[in-house]
Amino acid sequence: MASAVEHVSAGVGSLGGIAAVTDQESRARYAIDGVLPRAVVYPSSAEETASVLASAAERGLAVVPCRNATQLDIGAPPGRYDAALSLKNMASVWYYEPADLVITVEAGMKFGDFQHFVGRDGLWLPLDPPGGAGASIGGVLATNAAGPMRILHGTPRDMTLGMKIATVEGKVIKAGGRVVKNVAGYDLGKSLVGSWGTLGVIVEATLKLFPRPARRETYTLIGRTLDRVREFRRNILASPIAPLRMAYLSDETSAAPRTSASQPEGFEIWIEAGGSERVMARISSEIEAIAKSMGSALAPVESERATAVWERISDFRNALARAHPDAVVLKASLPVAQMEAFLGRALSITGGAGTRTASVSYLGGETVYLGLVPRNSEWPAEATVAQLRAAAEEFGGAMIVERAPAELKRRVSAWGETKDDFAVMQRLKKVWDPKGILSPGRFIGGL
Repeated sequence: MASAVEHVSAGVGSLGGIAAVTDQESRARYAIDGVLPRAVVYPSSAEETASVLASAAERGLAVVPCRNATQLDIGAPPGRYDAALSLKNMASVWYYEPADLVITVEAGMKFGDFQHFVGRDGLWLPLDPPGGAGASIGGVLATNAAGPMRILHGTPRDMTLGMKIATVEGKVIKAGGRVVKNVAGYDLGKSLVGSWGTLGVIVEATLKLFPRPARRETYTLIGRTLDRVREFRRNILASPIAPLRMAYLSDETSAAPRTSASQPEGFEIWIEAGGSERVMARISSEIEAIAKSMGSALAPVESERATAVWERISDFRNALARAHPDAVVLKASLPVAQMEAFLGRALSITGGAGTRTASVSYLGGETVYLGLVPRNSEWPAEATVAQLRAAAEEFGGAMIVERAPAELKRRVSAWGETKDDFAVMQRLKKVWDPKGILSPGRFIGGL
C-alpha cells in the first residue's frame, strides 16, 4: 500500500513535475506542537493549489495551509497532519492601481514586501499583525490578524474587497471584486477571513489601500495604577484625538518592550498618532494636556526605537517565546470598559500562581495579552488557565490559549467553550470541507 506521502507526491506530480518534499529539515519548518507533516507541498499557482487539495480530499489526507509558519502555534494540536501546503512560491502582484487605492496579490506574498511595494507610492495597509513583516498576506487574512493599529482602521476583513479561494473540490472560486463599493460575493469571501485554514485556501486577495500619514509620532508615559490607565484611556477616547494605536504594558519577565533599562513602577502607556505637521502639533498638545492632568510626564519616542517597540507589542507572543520558550501566552478579548478591571484580576491570579507575568493591552479589539513564565515546573498551569478564562467570561469577554507547551495544550482547550454560532460554523465546514481534511481538529470545537 502506498504511503500518505506517496499519495500526495503522485497528486502533485500529475500537474507537471511538482513533487512533495519529504526531507526532515523541510518538514520540521512546519511542525505544529512537535508534530511534523509527512510531506510539504509547494504549489506555484491557484490551480495547482486546488489540484493538490482535490487529491488530498480524494485520499483523505490532512492538509494545513501555511507560508512562514508565524501563526501555526495557535490552535489545538493537530489530530492528523499529512501535508503542509506552503504558498511561498505564490507572491506575485496581479493588479495594482495606486490612484484607485486597490491592489491584487497572491497570498504567499510577505507582509513586509507588500508594505514596501505600495509604500513607494505613499500607500500602506494600516495593519500591524502578529508575525510582522514575515507574516504572509494569506496568513493575515486566514487568521484575521491585527494588532493595536486596528483601533482606527479595523481588521483585514474590513480591508478585503475580494479574493480567490482554492477548494477541496479542485476548484478556484472568486468572491467580491476590485471595486470598493462591490458587494457581490461579499459574504462568501468574508467567511474565509478568520477561518484559520479550515474551509478553503485563500490564494489571491484584492485589498483596499490607504494613504500613509505624512508624519507619525509615538509618545509614552507612566500610569502608576490601573485607575490612572483607565482615566487616560477614557480621556483619549473622549478627546478629538484619533490615535493610530495605543497600548499599555506591564512586565515581570524582562521580555516585554520598555523605555528604559529599569522596570517602571506601574504601567507604560504607548500611543502613536499620524497626520500633517499641523495636525500632529495639535495632537501632541492634546495628549500632553491629558498626561499633565494625570500627573504624568509625556515623552516623545525616537522613530527607530518606536518602530522596534511597536513591532514587539504587535508580535508579543513570539517576542515572549523567544525569551522564554516555556511561556504560556493567553489572549483575552473584552468590552473596552472592562479591560483594566480584568487586567487587575488577572495579575492577582497569576501573582498567586507562581508565575512571572508580562501583559500587553490595546484598544481596537479590546485585547489583553498575558504572558505567563513559570518560576518552577510545579506551577498549577491548568487551574491558572481555567481561573483566567473564567475571569474573562465574568467581565463579558473570552480567552484563548495562543501559545503553550504541547503537553499543556493537550490538556486545556485552546479556544474555550463553543458559543451560540457554533452550529453555523459546523454547517459551513460541512459545505466547504465535507471530508474534514483542512486543518482537522485545530479550530474551535474540533473543527
